[in-house]
Amino acid sequence: MVQDDREGRFAVVINDEEQYSIWPEGREVPAGWRGTGVSGSREECLAHVDEVWVDQRPLSVRRAG
Repeated sequence: MVQDDREGRFAVVINDEEQYSIWPEGREVPAGWRGTGVSGSREECLAHVDEVWVDQRPLSVRRAG
């Protein structure tokens, strides 16, 4: 999902399964994803994702477990 624009600004996005990604800021977020309110450089956004996405199993799998 991440574009190869390492110099631009990005937004952290999340889907209904609580999976995270980053998306170029200012571009329309794809269907099924929504912004989290966090944006910054690529590195800042990836660091935030690393901090908050501790259990990478989809939400439906976590609920079934």
